[in-house]
This record gives sequence, structure tokens and C-alpha cells, in this order.
Amino acid sequence: MQRSDYTQCPVKCPECGSSDIVYDEETGECVCTRCGLVVREVMFDQGPEWRALTLEEKAKKRRVGAPTDYSRYDKGLSTMIRVDQDAFGHKLPIETQHQMWRLRRWHIRSRMHASESRNLLHAMNELERLADKLHISSSVKEMAAVIYRKALDQDLVRGRSIAGIIAAALYAAVRFTKTPKTLKEIAEASTRDEKEVARDYRMLIRRLGIRMPIDDPVGYVSKIAERAGISGDTIGLAVRILREAQKKRITTGKDPSGLAAAALYIACQMKGEKMTQKELAQAAEVTEVTIRNRKGELVEGLNLKI
Repeated sequence: MQRSDYTQCPVKCPECGSSDIVYDEETGECVCTRCGLVVREVMFDQGPEWRALTLEEKAKKRRVGAPTDYSRYDKGLSTMIRVDQDAFGHKLPIETQHQMWRLRRWHIRSRMHASESRNLLHAMNELERLADKLHISSSVKEMAAVIYRKALDQDLVRGRSIAGIIAAALYAAVRFTKTPKTLKEIAEASTRDEKEVARDYRMLIRRLGIRMPIDDPVGYVSKIAERAGISGDTIGLAVRILREAQKKRITTGKDPSGLAAAALYIACQMKGEKMTQKELAQAAEVTEVTIRNRKGELVEGLNLKI
């Protein structure tokens, strides 16, 4: 009998209210240690029937693979034919190995014969490259893969570039999860130009009925400040300026990168930190004119004194 967090055992004893309940593996019972009541009996152990003392032993004995991954073209559920040993780890004879090699070769050929499989293979490889280059998290990459698969199911990829659609799907996932990545950054990492990616993005949003949240300029402040080398106190002031501007709806319809850069420029002036518009424009990848325009709107709308 052992003290355990077994999922089928109740949290408290219904007789005495004690939470000190142990699970007996031999009889399959949950027993209260205070009053001795058998809280639950004839329980089934849903864990593995084998034991493992190390992580290597656990990985070797485990008979299941990784969970479903939509960012892999086969979702990680494809069958791989082993050619050197059988299920028990015994080495196969040479004749059997040659036969397994032929079966494996034809299995791969038959799997890649369908045009949809080839399309997904190319698209997921491109998505993996973009995510690795832009340092995109696995959850955002997974959402981009789901968006692309929906577009493929609705025949939206036909006649369009696979690289352009997958870049647009990634930008849609970035916007939906509020990840601070701009369209320009994704287009530069992709093999397609920004205009094509933007056009494919609008098409995906319209045809798939995706409702995008409003982009928050506060999410871009830390990235721009890190590139420009701005202090933490100035970053905090810039965030407060943007929060106040959002309350008064000054940020509506404006580019979030330009707003974040303008708020940082105003905060630098108020804190006495030396930073030029040119330096911030390069860090935010916007023009100096944009920063000046957004700065004027923020100063006027919030009645700031610089």
C-alpha cells in the first residue's frame, strides 16, 4: 500500500473527511488511513504494465510515439518499416533485410505519390525553415500548419505559391496569438515578396472566416527597446503612455510598430535619455516620418509636456 496521487482516488474520505488516502496496488483499493474506510475498490491501473527505473529504460520500453503534430506533413503518424531487426530486437537475416528494404522503398514511393502529400511535405518544410529563422514557438507553428491545412482542404492553394500561402498562414498565426512579428519580417524570411504575402494573407482571412484580434502596440515595445538599447524605466513609461492612448482610442487604425517607436521616443525625451528618431526608426523598421506623425498624435491626444 502506498501514498499516491492516483487519479481515480477521491480527494477526501466521505466518512471522516480526511485527505490522507492511500492506494493499494495489489487489491486496487483506495483506503483512508484515519478511519480505515475502503473509499473505492476494484479499480483498474491505467498505467503501463512494465517498470522503468531510468529515462533511457522508459524510452526503450515505451510503445507509443509522440502526439499528433500538425506541423509535420504526415502529422507524425506515418509507419516506418524497420529493416535491421524485428519487434523483439532480434537481427533479421540478410534475405529478410533485403525484402524489408524493398518494402520500405515502395512504401515511401506510394506515400508520396499523392499530390496533396507532396504539397504538404513542401509546405511543412518551408514552415519549419521560417519558424527556425524567425524563432517562432511551436504553438504558433502548429496554428500556422492548421491554417494551411484548412486552406488546402478548401482548394485555396491551387494556382498560388506554396511558399506565399505558408508565409501568409504563419503571419495569420502570429497576428492571432499576438506574437510581435511584423509582415515585413516574415516576408524577408520567406522567398516571396511582401506584397504577395499580404495579398495571400487577406485571402486566407476572408475565405476561412478568421476573426483577427486588434494588434497591441505594447507587445512591440520590448523588442524595439532591446534593439535600441533603451533602459527599463523608459520602457515602463512608454508602456504607460500606450495604455493611456488605448483608453482614449488614439491608437485605433495605426501601425503598432510606429506607435511603439513613438511612445519610446517620447519616453526617452521625458526621461532625458539620448535617442534619435533615426535610431528608433531603424530598430522598429519604420520611417522617421511615421515616428514624428505618431509622436504628434500622442502628445496632442494625451496633453503631454516634453
